[in-house]
This record gives sequence, C-alpha cells and structure tokens, in this order.
Amino acid sequence: MNAFSLLPLFLVGLAGSVHCIGMCGGIVGALSVGVSAPRPRAVIAIHAVQDSGALRVLAYNGGRIASYMLAGAAAGSLAGAGMVRMASLQIAGYWLANLMLVALGLYLMDAWRGLAQLEAAGNVLWRRVRPLLQPLLPMDTPLKALAVGALWGWVPCGMVYSALLTAMMAGSALHGAAAMAAFGLGTLPTLLGMGLLGARLRQHLQRRRVRIASGLLVLGFGLLGLLRAANGVSLGWLDALCVTPHP
Repeated sequence: MNAFSLLPLFLVGLAGSVHCIGMCGGIVGALSVGVSAPRPRAVIAIHAVQDSGALRVLAYNGGRIASYMLAGAAAGSLAGAGMVRMASLQIAGYWLANLMLVALGLYLMDAWRGLAQLEAAGNVLWRRVRPLLQPLLPMDTPLKALAVGALWGWVPCGMVYSALLTAMMAGSALHGAAAMAAFGLGTLPTLLGMGLLGARLRQHLQRRRVRIASGLLVLGFGLLGLLRAANGVSLGWLDALCVTPHP
C-alpha cells in the first residue's frame, strides 16, 4: 500500500465528512466558541471556554484519528493472522466493503437510510464507552479534548464501518492503520472548519446539493469496485480509484 493508493480513502473521508457534522460538529463547535454542544443521538452536552480553542480542536481530532488507526490496525491484523486469506473470504470481504461504500453514498444523499440501522446496532459498544466521558467534562484543556476525541472515535458510525472493512482487506495491521489514517485525515478539514467557522460551515455543508455531490462521489467509488469484482479483471488505470485493494 502506497501513498497514492490511500488517496481514494482520503476522498471518501472528505466527502463523507458531511455526515460528521451531525455526529461530531456540535462538539467541535463547542470547543472553539464555548457553547453547549447539541445532543446528536446519545451524546451529552459539552461546555468549553474559548481559551486555547484551536489547540483543543486539534487535540480532539488527534484523539479521534488515533482511535480510527487503532481500529484499523485491529481490522488489518485479521488479514495478517490469515483469517481473511482464503480466496472465498477475500472475495466476500471485497464485495461487502464496496457494497458498504454504495450504502454510504446513498446514505449521504438521503436516498437510503440503511446505515442508520447499523449505527443503532453499534450503540451496544457506545453504551460502554459513554460513561468514560463524564470525568472529562468540562472539556477545558487540550488533554481532556484529546481523551474525548479518542473515546469519540468509537461512536457507532456507518461511515467508519465502511472504512474499516477496507482496512480489514489491507493485509496487515500497519496497512490497516494507514488506511484509517488516510480516512481520518479526509474528515479533518470539515471538522477543523467547524471549529473555526462553526454554524456558517455547518449550514453550507448541510445543503442538499452538497450532500448529493458527496454521496455521488462515494457511490462512484463503490460502484467502480463492484464493477472490478464482477469482471474479475483489472480496469487499468481505474484500479487506482478503487478504495478497496483487489483480493
């Protein structure tokens, strides 16, 4: 896995980050402007002061991406341990990863909400993580923001699940972590922008045409991967645009 092969995952994170506004945007906005964060799903309100707001936004996102990388390393290690090396399992995993990208694209466009059900199922994990946030409030220091971000990285999210399936196919813990780092960095511009621009950026990114454009990009990646899987052959230079490595 090289830097160029990580570009599609970065773009998936960038396009999919319009979904992050509902999941993380309130927290990041609270870090910089000192208001109470809204309650997306089972989220608790968070208060923060304006001092060192930018540093706390960076710390929060650093913790979040670190958790993504840890999850990616765990997923990638499955391949390294031989658990997905069987040809049949590799092919099934490849199809599933690209089907998840198709589902994510439709989700971003509000054309199909199936991933919302998957996120609801993941709340079993979140219920175990959420109590750990209580001692970290208010989030008034970069260290607390880092810890909250690390915990928040485990919030049930269909977009993250899509990326994790790709990380699982990466072949090793190192490559899985790199895949999730690329994905996490793709989400970074939006969440940093939320910390600096707040409601103005939120309003722009929640416009229907922005969500549709983002969804179409992710949907295109998924359909391209499915096309390659169905043909069982290389698509030439288009292979570089496939998010999931071919089994």
